[in-house]
Amino acid sequence: MNKYHHLYDQLIQHTNKDNVLINEPIREHTYTKLGGAADFYITPSSYEEVQAIIRFANQENVPFTMLGNGSNLIVKDGGIRGIVMNLQQLASIWREGDKVISQSGARIIDASRFALKEELTGLEFACGIPGSVGGALYMNAGAYGGEIKDALESTVVVTKDGELLSLTADQLDLSYRTSNIPDNGYIVLEATFALKPGSKEEIKEVMDDLTYKRESKQPLEYPSCGSVFKRPPGFFAGKLIQDSNLQGQQIGGAEVSTKHAGFIVNKNNATASEYISLIQFVQATVKEKFDVQLEREVRIIGEDMEK
Repeated sequence: MNKYHHLYDQLIQHTNKDNVLINEPIREHTYTKLGGAADFYITPSSYEEVQAIIRFANQENVPFTMLGNGSNLIVKDGGIRGIVMNLQQLASIWREGDKVISQSGARIIDASRFALKEELTGLEFACGIPGSVGGALYMNAGAYGGEIKDALESTVVVTKDGELLSLTADQLDLSYRTSNIPDNGYIVLEATFALKPGSKEEIKEVMDDLTYKRESKQPLEYPSCGSVFKRPPGFFAGKLIQDSNLQGQQIGGAEVSTKHAGFIVNKNNATASEYISLIQFVQATVKEKFDVQLEREVRIIGEDMEK
């Protein structure tokens, strides 16, 4: 038993007890299949429950961590203390005029597919991004020349004090793979994308082409966090790693992909420690060979395993 479990009875007053799991292995909820257990893993089913749980965490001084769908994330082997929240139950997507509105727990891929069905153009670039809508805003996700800030009009967030806030896209300071969402402690609940009417056939053609490019070039057959590093100015991370002869390099069960050098895959039951060590080895090698510091795109959270 950890020191927060005595709060269980109070916690389930704020959401259905079926929405609260104790000692839940985070590896079951991340694309890398890495990570220890969360003390509490909570999937609220309404905005009001999200607000109530945040206020409860503040009141009881319980650590709080927001988890998207775990696509751009490494959780350490010791897991995460306190409350981990996932908004997977808040995944509705609907249309208002030429706008697509999506709750943050939906996958950005599904928002893109919904736009296709509604014959709206502007989200094609997102058809292969594996993250949730909330996660996509968090890091201004992008692919193949498009990014969230190109389509986003506004968002509804919860502040770290549990208050609802409506913000325009400009208020999020969206830039390359970043926003002010983490600095402000916001939790995204909803996103409104301003799109334009388009030809369903043309939209589908673009999405099919991008899907082919993704599936043919990326090592989707293994668990991974996706693209590990941001693109350094004037370079491509994958090319630098490839030119450093690092493809196929392994630490434990983690490997620099032989298919795409910008990916590190969990090839054989890697631990988070092995995965992180390989990231650091790649950074050190590229720095030594090319004097370029690769900056991580992937987030690393949680605690190391106690020895």
